[in-house]
Amino acid sequence: MKIFRTIKNLRNELAHFRRVGKTIGLVPTMGYFHGGHLSLMDVARKDSDVVVVSLFVNPTQFGPNEDLERYPRDFERDRQLAEERGVDIIFYPDVKEMYPEPFYTYVYTEKLSKVLCGASRPIHFRGVTTIVAKLFNIVQPDIAVFGQKDAQQAIIIKQMVKDLNFPIKIIVAPIIREKDGLAMSSRNKYLSFEEREQAVVINRALTEAYKKVQSGVKNAKDIEYLIRKIINEATLAKIEYIKIVDDSTLENVESIEAGTFAAVAVFFGKTRLIDNVILLKE
Repeated sequence: MKIFRTIKNLRNELAHFRRVGKTIGLVPTMGYFHGGHLSLMDVARKDSDVVVVSLFVNPTQFGPNEDLERYPRDFERDRQLAEERGVDIIFYPDVKEMYPEPFYTYVYTEKLSKVLCGASRPIHFRGVTTIVAKLFNIVQPDIAVFGQKDAQQAIIIKQMVKDLNFPIKIIVAPIIREKDGLAMSSRNKYLSFEEREQAVVINRALTEAYKKVQSGVKNAKDIEYLIRKIINEATLAKIEYIKIVDDSTLENVESIEAGTFAAVAVFFGKTRLIDNVILLKE
């Protein structure tokens, strides 16, 4: 496995693989790998000849009072995990490499970026789409793999790829969960023991909602009420939002149809957790 810190050196390396007809897969990450990240690498390994994992804590997607400085970092641990997973290249740039001063250009997907997480984090998705567009231009992958846990992000990236004509196949891999159902996240390490115990209520609520829809309930308000009722049983939970939305427009729906999913954001202490479930599959 090779590690590159500069765009120039990475491009030179990848040019060789393209000349010999190799397909390139990209897994964009902010590091501090868990089972979810590793599953994305497995998908990329299966579907491409050369797997590139980017590892960059992107400052432009953090708001002024968010956790940029304390976001967990451990490069040596990540390097070892990626190598064990069969990754070929880690791209590990610093901020100056990705955002040379002066930097004036951003990519923003209208409408989709203003709802759900975007309502409380107004600059977040501008930062996400900008860094992902830059990575797409730098790596020029054939495929890129994202996780379903960040469903809104995946939908926005798909729209950006379509709108800007990136010749890239976007693969969205399933959510990977802990044994007790909590969606894996780098931020789970922030949780206290009691918060961690109570956080499993999120998956329990989403699972019950899924079962209710399978039993024939299609009214979105009824499903939202059920999710809210269950999450509120956890005394430490503070709900930011519960939304039942269309999987392409992210608009609220009244009746649950194929592709509709439930998305939630819940605080436990200062830790903000997100999760979702597709209520009715295509």
